[in-house]
Amino acid sequence: MILISLIAWRRILMMKYRMRKRMSMSLSYNTETVVPNVIETSLTFSSSESADEYTDDEDASWKVRRASAKCLSAIIASRPQMLSKMYQEACPKLVDRFREREENVKMDIFNTFIELLRQTGNVTKGQGDIDESSPRWLLKQEVPKVVKSINRQLREKSIKTKVGAFSVLKELVVVLPDCLADQFGSLVPGIEKALNDKSSTSNLKIEALAFTRIVMASHSPSVFHPYIQALSGPILSAIGDRYYKVTAEALRVCGELVRVLRPNFEERSIDFRPYIIPIYKAILARLANQDQDQEVKECAISCMSLVIATFGDGLQRELPSCLPILVDRMGNEITRLTAVKAFAVIANSPLRIDLSCVLDHVVSELTAFLRKANRALRQATLGTLNSLVVTYGSQIGSSSYETILAELSTLISDGDLHMAALALELCCTIMVDRRSVKNVGLAVKQKVLPEALTLIRSALLQGQALQALQKFFAALVQSANISFETLLNSLISTAKPSQSGGLSKQALFSIAQCVAVLCLAAGDQKCASTIEMLKGILNDDSSTNSAKQHMALLCLGEIGRRKDLSSHIQIENIVIESFQSPFEEIKSAASYALGNIAVGNLSKYLPFILDQIDNQQKKQYLLLHSLKEVIARQSVDHTGESELQDSNIVKILALLFNHCESEEEGVRNVVAECLGKIALIEPNKLIPALKERTTSPAANTRATVAIAIKYSIIERTGKIDAILYSEISTFLMLIKDSDRHVRRAAVLALSTAAHNKPSLIKGLLPELLPLLYDQTVVKQELIRTVDLGPFKHVVDDGLELRKAAFECVDTLLDNCLDQVNPSSFIVPFLLSGLGDHYDVKMPCHLILSKLADKCPSAVLAVLDSLVEPLEKTIGHKPKSDAVKQEIDRNEDMIRSALRAIAAVNRISGSDYSMKLKNLMSKITATPSLAEKYNSVRSE
Repeated sequence: MILISLIAWRRILMMKYRMRKRMSMSLSYNTETVVPNVIETSLTFSSSESADEYTDDEDASWKVRRASAKCLSAIIASRPQMLSKMYQEACPKLVDRFREREENVKMDIFNTFIELLRQTGNVTKGQGDIDESSPRWLLKQEVPKVVKSINRQLREKSIKTKVGAFSVLKELVVVLPDCLADQFGSLVPGIEKALNDKSSTSNLKIEALAFTRIVMASHSPSVFHPYIQALSGPILSAIGDRYYKVTAEALRVCGELVRVLRPNFEERSIDFRPYIIPIYKAILARLANQDQDQEVKECAISCMSLVIATFGDGLQRELPSCLPILVDRMGNEITRLTAVKAFAVIANSPLRIDLSCVLDHVVSELTAFLRKANRALRQATLGTLNSLVVTYGSQIGSSSYETILAELSTLISDGDLHMAALALELCCTIMVDRRSVKNVGLAVKQKVLPEALTLIRSALLQGQALQALQKFFAALVQSANISFETLLNSLISTAKPSQSGGLSKQALFSIAQCVAVLCLAAGDQKCASTIEMLKGILNDDSSTNSAKQHMALLCLGEIGRRKDLSSHIQIENIVIESFQSPFEEIKSAASYALGNIAVGNLSKYLPFILDQIDNQQKKQYLLLHSLKEVIARQSVDHTGESELQDSNIVKILALLFNHCESEEEGVRNVVAECLGKIALIEPNKLIPALKERTTSPAANTRATVAIAIKYSIIERTGKIDAILYSEISTFLMLIKDSDRHVRRAAVLALSTAAHNKPSLIKGLLPELLPLLYDQTVVKQELIRTVDLGPFKHVVDDGLELRKAAFECVDTLLDNCLDQVNPSSFIVPFLLSGLGDHYDVKMPCHLILSKLADKCPSAVLAVLDSLVEPLEKTIGHKPKSDAVKQEIDRNEDMIRSALRAIAAVNRISGSDYSMKLKNLMSKITATPSLAEKYNSVRSE
């Protein structure tokens, strides 16, 4: 009976048969009571209990234990919210049953424990050991017992058992890096035996080597120093193994061994010299052999580069014979990319390895690779060339530099911003290293500068590419090959509108930042003259040069953020005059400029802004934006933090709280952002003040407070975290507020907390989740009909709230999966969302895809009911008179639904659903749908 019950439960949990909603709900309810019975009754059912009564042939108790292990595995996979309970109740029993005598049962127990580890890794990804009830903390307490039990299995004769044991250890280290620091010594004999024993199979060697590599990569080198002698022999022997997979894995382990032997070039914590030549010879034997598998070739190249970079000072005699082999591998298309990366490793070595015998050849080959279509090769080539120029720049000829710069110019475009950034960084490195070489300066001016000036006009320019472009202009003016005036005029001219129209807002900001960096790099005198020139543009009353005024304001803001402009008299009044402009973009730029100028000298300009806010009612919105710039910069860069706190914090808060009830949503959003950023600087004052206003009778104030908390929850840790941890529930419970705007603000704050700092909200989720799910439901009282004369328009005021709620659930699935019960959410909430408005369907499709990947059993339980809304979505056709935007939106929605269908179709057991089968048949039979489905599936 026990066996039958367990098999039945496993089948239910894995959803091998179609189930209705009622069945799924009962499963969710009963799991809590089934788990203890599975553990206590079945998993601990010892084979010795029946040994006295039956012979081995008659003993069938192993079937019960095996079924219980599989049932438990299914529960772990389908109920991530029960992980903590699993560690308290199931984990000790599983570890104890590692001593199982029946090998097949033992493998299932190993697999169940591995499933427990994997789920722990999935649901706690990116989190620390939050508290004593978190799965990671509970697992850490079990590590000594696990290692002790695994050690017994490594002494067994069975190869299969040893392979399973190493698999468990591998997964353990992946989930808990650095967890074996105290126990590794006890595992060394097992590793040695697995690698040295003649009876060991290739699979066992591979598993033992893979575990050794992972544990070496995740632990401190000092952990392994006492065992180097014991481990190095078997690892080097494995490099000579006849099976290529063993050889490749042994080479990877050898790479980690090299790092362990010499982790620090300045200190010698272990005498590594006796190991240099044996390691070098073992790898060289593989490197020089052309007739072997590609994987081995690549591993040998990578490992040899590490050996040269780490022990090059002890291999001077060997380098002339070894380096040409690496150069030769660059000429082979199969090993080209690996060899390029290998020379980057060598060039970055602090030992400054002597490459004189191959340097010219290497640079020539790399320059040619910049023309190749292979993106990964070009990317690696740029990095390697940069490293070579830094270390060996004086040994590279000027003609080689000219050729490199000519090739770089073709890579500087917005078609591939990452590649453009790498090319610009290499160009800067060349200019810094060879600034005195006339030909280099000429090549930069003629080849690279025109492309850089074209790139700066791109609306796509941002991030690393923008930073690289700024460094490029700074390096260009410092190299003295092009005058400051010429460069400044080129940048200002770039900002002029072309025949095809004006530049994008992002392009103007990019140009302004480059102008600011250029001025600072040119020196105080050039910078001062430029500021006066920009002031002159602003003083020009002509309305025909609005584009120049716009650019001048942005440039002044960027310069002022980086440099104190108080020596330029009345500059703040000149900027604020632009608030009167008839052009919105100029008013916005003036607000931005005033705030950033204040950042450069808070004591002078911040009181001016605050006084203006009090006295200039019509300009308050723009002035608040200026204040926001000041506060946002201070919350990121704390150089002016004490000044902001001591002199003006009280006045700023009084001003902001007075505007919390503003009827203008734009004003409230600016106020909320300012309050949130100030909370990062002064949490002891702000959090209580914000908490007090959660009970304000004004809904606008309550919503502003919730949004302010959203802005105060950022990824980096800070002193606000401890205060927020105890107070955040007050703000998030605004999700129960009577006003829908306040509820939406609370949902957005919850979503931000789940994304940036899930530890803040995990303890609150049991209470918050039902309230959040309630926000996903269509509420008829929020749907109204607007009479527009000849026709009526239906307005759904709850749409934005539902969309925000589903997006919040999506974030929770990424970071708090262990707190979410998927079964209680899928029906009815996700099911309702899949048939909702376009804006709601899109996040619901994404949620379904994630659930199909992370909680497949819960999706399979109600798969038939999910198919119907998906089928309606992909079959929806816009009206005949629909505009292009509606048609495009519908196409995006269909592709989104097809992604969800593809994710569901990948679940093992989904083929038991006849409705899904019929839907897949319909998709394959419709050419347009089949094409889209194949496209999204290959993404």
